[in-house]
Amino acid sequence: FMGKLTNGINGPFVGKVGPVVGSSRKGNTYMKGTYKKRTGRASLREKGNRNKFAMAQRWLKPVISFVREGFKNYSPTVEGFLAAKSWLLLHSFEGTQPDISINPALVKLSHGSLPLPAGIRVEKGTGNRLQFSWNPATTEGAHGKDQAMLLAYGAAGDDSSVVSDIPGQFRETGAGSLKLPEGKKMTYHIYLAFLAYDRSRQSDSVYLGTVDAE
Repeated sequence: FMGKLTNGINGPFVGKVGPVVGSSRKGNTYMKGTYKKRTGRASLREKGNRNKFAMAQRWLKPVISFVREGFKNYSPTVEGFLAAKSWLLLHSFEGTQPDISINPALVKLSHGSLPLPAGIRVEKGTGNRLQFSWNPATTEGAHGKDQAMLLAYGAAGDDSSVVSDIPGQFRETGAGSLKLPEGKKMTYHIYLAFLAYDRSRQSDSVYLGTVDAE
């Protein structure tokens, strides 16, 4: 295979040149060696890390639409699903290998500097409807037209259930709601975050505990 010079002889290249592969992502260029097939066995630590990585991947997959919004512009090179997974791997596991688990209360589904309103609450009403509320007053750095991101996540492996509203009601309304599926008995983990009115940033997510659907 041949590489391609994208900006002349002194610029970066894309493709393969000998044992080196060049690539570009988000305006940054990278070089790495070509893949070499491994011959030795993986250590227990490596197996544990692979298991942890796979668990994070499975847990976040059902909420990929939410974290794509919630982790926009997380860093100059990483955002969205990859950024959410990085956070989860670093902060949301409990236990010691091989007995590890993800604590949903420690998971962030959104990360940013947009201020959250005071008085955030969620209550379960009739017909499996969740009623969210918050103080509609606008604080410094916020805007009345910021919009809520609501999510209920029944994390149950292959039978996981996700209900979300992205984007939801305006900050100035002080309330929003989600309707959980009828007849699907499971425990849902509840999250809320806010998107800026001009989509320039977002808030950290807030974990609001669990609700049992009937």
